[in-house]
Amino acid sequence: MALPAYAGWGERLWYYTFRFICFLIFVFLISPILIVLPLSFNVEPYFSFTPGMLTGDPDAYSLRWYKDILTNGMANPEATTGWWSDVWNNAQWVRSMRNSFFIGIIATIVATSLGTIAAVGLSRSEMPFKKKIMALLISPMIVPVVITAAGTFSFFSKFGLAYTHTGVILAHAILGIPFVIITVTATLVGFDQSLVQAAYSMGATPIRTFFKVQMPLILPGVISGALFAFVISFDEVVVVIALASVEQRTIPRQMFSGIREQISPTILAVATILVIISIGLLTTLELIRRRGERLRGVTPA
Repeated sequence: MALPAYAGWGERLWYYTFRFICFLIFVFLISPILIVLPLSFNVEPYFSFTPGMLTGDPDAYSLRWYKDILTNGMANPEATTGWWSDVWNNAQWVRSMRNSFFIGIIATIVATSLGTIAAVGLSRSEMPFKKKIMALLISPMIVPVVITAAGTFSFFSKFGLAYTHTGVILAHAILGIPFVIITVTATLVGFDQSLVQAAYSMGATPIRTFFKVQMPLILPGVISGALFAFVISFDEVVVVIALASVEQRTIPRQMFSGIREQISPTILAVATILVIISIGLLTTLELIRRRGERLRGVTPA
């Protein structure tokens, strides 16, 4: 919002001071990312800027660590045949990425399905004990992850789900459900329940009413919740440490092991890729938010 022409000196001072403070906060938050990006191209195995990098020497920069993402753990990196098969099956970072996307996508589907159903149920006026049920469903967001991981491991061990893909997926879905419930519930606040009653009066079943009337209108909230659930699953490391074996090792778990066991700038290269993925997801969320505002007749801010 522009500063009005009649603003006094105090208002002008606060106007520019506030924006300067916001700028400093932005720099504070973005600086670690800006440092990681160039360091991932360091030709030397260091986590700091070399004299060559500071002077802009092209020889000081390399894609060495991005190549290491593909070759680390391969049986025969120099082979000319079967190279991609070796990468897919043996490269540690590639296997971790494969696990992260597989677990994240399946956990997102589970969390989005259950969270959307719960949000729709909680939005009904006749729902008993609404506040207590809501508090119970979003408790994984409030309880420390270490406690959730320990309790989940103890419970899943009794059913043989510990150290399995199924157990890790269910644990990640549990952590993602509260975010889906909150985003979908916020979308349902402005939903006109008379549309549901009109569909019932015309003979539509509850399932048909949900998919033909409610879902198209709350879809932006559902997609936003799904993206949040995916990000939570993709970034989770504590639950993976407690529940996963080597076969279920994800990218955050691999990075955690790399920092403890074998410090390598490959971690910076992977972090750069994750930053790009996060920027893509945030951009998608913003586009969905603007679309939702247009559907509701609200001018995007």
